[in-house]
Amino acid sequence: MTGLRERKKQRTRDALIRTAHELFVAQGYERTTVDEIADAVEVSQRTFFRYFANKEEVAFALQRAVEERFFVAVGERPEHEAPLQVLRNALGTAWSGIGEVIEEVVPLELFMRMCRVIETSPTLVAVHLRRSAQQEDRLAVEIARRAGVDPESDPRPRVLAAAFSGVLRLAGRRWAACGETSIESAQRFYENHLDRLGPALAEDWHAAPESDGPLPERRG
Repeated sequence: MTGLRERKKQRTRDALIRTAHELFVAQGYERTTVDEIADAVEVSQRTFFRYFANKEEVAFALQRAVEERFFVAVGERPEHEAPLQVLRNALGTAWSGIGEVIEEVVPLELFMRMCRVIETSPTLVAVHLRRSAQQEDRLAVEIARRAGVDPESDPRPRVLAAAFSGVLRLAGRRWAACGETSIESAQRFYENHLDRLGPALAEDWHAAPESDGPLPERRG
């Protein structure tokens, strides 16, 4: 009986996420109300708040799942890897199979369109920045742990976490502006931007760049 009850709760939660994403994409985050989401799923407002504290939580529900996948991948990287390589490789691992994880709740295209809503909605951009700062702190602590340093006295973990997070935000904004909605295009943007992080910090910019291809072009 407990198993059936838990599955029913999971179905309700998934339905709220899916419906909220559909409404946010169709009519905008700011113009969508909790009542509209609850009515579309045929549950009460009270039921909505059993699962999510507010609209913000349901908007970022799948983003949080993706982030957790990334942090698990960071923790599983070999101890001998350099910190930046750990983050780069962990991101690649997190991308692998992410489509199947997302599609357990919503269609992949809907998730990608929701990512664009997050990158272009003023309210959600502010939330995204706040959440990014929280993730930076968490990431800095993990980098420091792996390296055996104190993040309070050694600034390198926080500097690296801030640089990594900043590149991801830039890639996300550029991807949102390009007009594409596939997970492959998003992955390409993130990976290409991260590939430039090391050279941007270390290379002489007056020298000829490496011939690893241009960044994806912005469209429309």
